[in-house]
Amino acid sequence: MKKILVPTDFSPQAENALKVAVDIAIKGDAELYLLHSVEMPLHLANSGDTGSLPEALYFIKLAEKKFETLLKEPYLSKVVLHEAIGHGEIYNDIKETVATNDIDLIVMGSHGASGFKEMFIGSNTEKVVRTSNIPVLVIKNEHAGFDVADFVFATDFTEECQEPFEAARSFAQFAGAKIHLLYVNTPSGFKTTSETYSLMQKFVSHVPEQEYTLNIYNDYSVEKGILAFARDHEAQLIGISTHGRKGLSHFFNGSISEDMVNHAKMPVITFKIP
Repeated sequence: MKKILVPTDFSPQAENALKVAVDIAIKGDAELYLLHSVEMPLHLANSGDTGSLPEALYFIKLAEKKFETLLKEPYLSKVVLHEAIGHGEIYNDIKETVATNDIDLIVMGSHGASGFKEMFIGSNTEKVVRTSNIPVLVIKNEHAGFDVADFVFATDFTEECQEPFEAARSFAQFAGAKIHLLYVNTPSGFKTTSETYSLMQKFVSHVPEQEYTLNIYNDYSVEKGILAFARDHEAQLIGISTHGRKGLSHFFNGSISEDMVNHAKMPVITFKIP
């Protein structure tokens, strides 16, 4: 992870994500790319009238001023930082920045309960999480330091989740964390303990035993099970695999409970299934 992208709207929640990204960058000797997409008022965004140019420039200058203020923060002096202002939709600006700069990780902030929901099922950010080929780390709260000792990685232990698991392993090794592999047994997807452990053992047959623990948790939904297990084990990070809308909806879409939205206070990182 040598290049980290942090999209920002200059909100406190975005700064929470930026501070975490700084911690990661310092630990990994990485560079930060700070991106703000100028959100033009609708009448300017849809206008082809060149007479509106001065008004559009005002919003660009306003963003530049906010960048200038943010970049004076002492905690940013410890990292190499590149700032950029996008002029399109945030999703497209992120996608272009990732491709152009060969970004390794996206760190994004979330705005509380309603913002967390927006983070995962909103029109733009859903696209980032759902289609990103690189890990996306979502930060909800302020952290004094991004220290991860216990990392819960929820999976169904199928072959297609091997590649995301390897990415999660790499992140865990970087963070100095132990992975707690988790299968949530639900009434609708019930497996016996024997069946589940057979899947698990095959899944981790190539991994040293000291790197992980294997865990089965029974609950009424995958979402509640992940949260409850992570909370019971005082984990600092939850990881999941996503593959397009199917993967995202399985964990975070319409069936997500209010309990998940309100209590997922720890960071969540997603890994794309190829």
